[in-house]
Amino acid sequence: MTEQDTAKEHRLFLWGHDALHLEITLDDGCPRVTHIGQPGEALPSPGAALPLVEVTATGHGRGWSGDRLVGTDLGGRLRYRSHRASRDGDWHVLSVHLHEPRTGLVAEVTYRSPDGVPVLRSEVTLRNEGRAALNLESVSSLAVGCLAPQTERTVDDADLLWAQNDWMAECRWQRQPMRLSTPARNGRVSVSHGKAGIALNGQGAWSSCGRLPMGGWTDRRTGRTWVWQIEHNGGGWRWECEEQQQAVYAALFGPTDIHHGWRHPLEPGAAFRAVPAALSFSADGGPDAAFAALTRYRRLQRRPHADHQRLPVVFNDYMNCLMGDPTTEKLLPHIEAAADAGAEYFVIDAGWYDDENGGWWNTVGAWEAAASRFPGERGIHEVLDRIRDRGMVPGLWLEPEMIGVRSPMATSLPDEAFFRRDGIRVAEAGRHHLDLRHPAARAHLDEVVDRLVGAWGVGYLKLDHNVDPGSGTSAHPGESPGAGLLGHNRAHLDWLDGVLDRYPHLVLENCASGGMRWDDALLSRMQLQSTSDQQNLHHYAPIAASAPTAATPEQGAVWAYPQPEDSLDEVAFTMASALLGRIHLSGRLPELAPEASALVHEAVAAYKSVRGDLPQAVPSWPLGLPAWDDPWVALALRTPAVTYLTVWRRPGADATATLRLPHLHGSATRFDLLYPSTSRVDHVWTPERAELRVTLPTAPSAVLLRITAP
Repeated sequence: MTEQDTAKEHRLFLWGHDALHLEITLDDGCPRVTHIGQPGEALPSPGAALPLVEVTATGHGRGWSGDRLVGTDLGGRLRYRSHRASRDGDWHVLSVHLHEPRTGLVAEVTYRSPDGVPVLRSEVTLRNEGRAALNLESVSSLAVGCLAPQTERTVDDADLLWAQNDWMAECRWQRQPMRLSTPARNGRVSVSHGKAGIALNGQGAWSSCGRLPMGGWTDRRTGRTWVWQIEHNGGGWRWECEEQQQAVYAALFGPTDIHHGWRHPLEPGAAFRAVPAALSFSADGGPDAAFAALTRYRRLQRRPHADHQRLPVVFNDYMNCLMGDPTTEKLLPHIEAAADAGAEYFVIDAGWYDDENGGWWNTVGAWEAAASRFPGERGIHEVLDRIRDRGMVPGLWLEPEMIGVRSPMATSLPDEAFFRRDGIRVAEAGRHHLDLRHPAARAHLDEVVDRLVGAWGVGYLKLDHNVDPGSGTSAHPGESPGAGLLGHNRAHLDWLDGVLDRYPHLVLENCASGGMRWDDALLSRMQLQSTSDQQNLHHYAPIAASAPTAATPEQGAVWAYPQPEDSLDEVAFTMASALLGRIHLSGRLPELAPEASALVHEAVAAYKSVRGDLPQAVPSWPLGLPAWDDPWVALALRTPAVTYLTVWRRPGADATATLRLPHLHGSATRFDLLYPSTSRVDHVWTPERAELRVTLPTAPSAVLLRITAP
């Protein structure tokens, strides 16, 4: 840390490391980030530098009315008290303390950045040192007003990035010129910015239904790029990326009053902690480099777990397989086929508790095995033991936060253990939703986990969440539903931590109708992310290729579900989709012809030969981030020593595509076909242009290549 005094009312201090540099200027005592980027960059004009924290409260709004949540009165009045730089292992830490003298509001802004990684993480804590309550209505998690230099072309050359995210259509990244949402206002105007622009909001209990809690900004000309994520496991989030005074700002929020029905009374002496957010930077490498940095950050930020290095192959009986109808009779042949293919975990998905043959949806909650599905003296334990006998770890599906309206738990648990609004228990799609702040709700789930894991020996839990209960819950009079939802979200994270504290080797998969709750708050704790419920192997390719934007490769669970009616090319296509993530093997394996079974076994063997490199690899997209209907799709994962490349050709595409691999520019390289060995792929490498020309003679088809120096 260095500090430079230029005048009593205008000081700055510098903080950071070799990969990321931060300059904070004290303008009349109000700290603002006036530069963030590489050390040694030419410093731009501060332009639209924002206060470190933007806050609105009832009676304390904004100086510029509109859709934006910046330019807040309280944020602009927060004054510098002190700052402290420190180290926490490999992390650089900066804490800045602020106060607002009129109300007694105090803010602590904590920036963290891992050494050598250009990512900034921000956490904000507010305290009330005044005499009267402050009714908070919005609090920024991260506010930066200097993403790009203040020039006439700052916005003209810029694109905005965001990801549409729907059931069976996850991770659909969009790229749009910023001028489409922020038109130029030149000529006879006294203010160079508007009242709106582009802003994305989450909604409800799902953090990623509609869009991922992520976004980005990139300069088409220079490659300067920012990618951000809001680390919150509920739909209460918002980001803005707009123009102000010819500069670009980004402001990231958790829940707000106007968008999510969130209000928080901050009583004297009380504190409130905003949700964390992170900002990734690339000086000239474009979105690929920013996503690579975010991948490194995610690995350092998450809870350590052996699964992140082992990457065992998982078989799950649901997708294009038993589809929620498991029985002993149906499972036993799949256990044999999965073990023969090389699976190391075997997960029994939804329906194992359903004694009514079709009532699995609205009877969930007690989590007792159905005797009708698992007859005999040993019941489900016959199946679990057979899984272990074949050298695999057994797993089960749970939907822990849900209680079916016909479940016995719907009457045995008190009303206070459920989401309620206006004193009425919430019911949605035949389910009630537990409020994990209540001791009875948490005790119930702890008993279930202790029985399944502690007594039954289950080593894997797929935790699903298939119903959005809406705006939230009001546990007591005066609590806004958004505040209740935030409280439950945090209790949910605490419960997950408690489960893993008790069972450190247990593997947890995050699922919500596929990817409807895909966020880094959950993935910093849970080991895998279900990427989709997509059943069409052709549509899965862009989802699998885009998944590393939102999860580390070793956490992205991709279904591979060969069917007996599939062609051999289709079997190879679905298997290839999972080879640079986590194989979630499924499909009707016992019914496959010998040639198709051989392709499945070959794919699993190929995966086991590369998985040791995946936890250190970072992603790139040689054809750009995939669009939903792209005829060709490509994903590369690279380490300093090796690059793995999966290429998909979908039906209707030309036989040849040209890929760019700029990190291999000028290099003599060796290309090895890893899967499938029967592929007739042809490739031509032009090192001086860093271009790889790939020909796949049939469609659909896909290959996995390994690229190394000779």
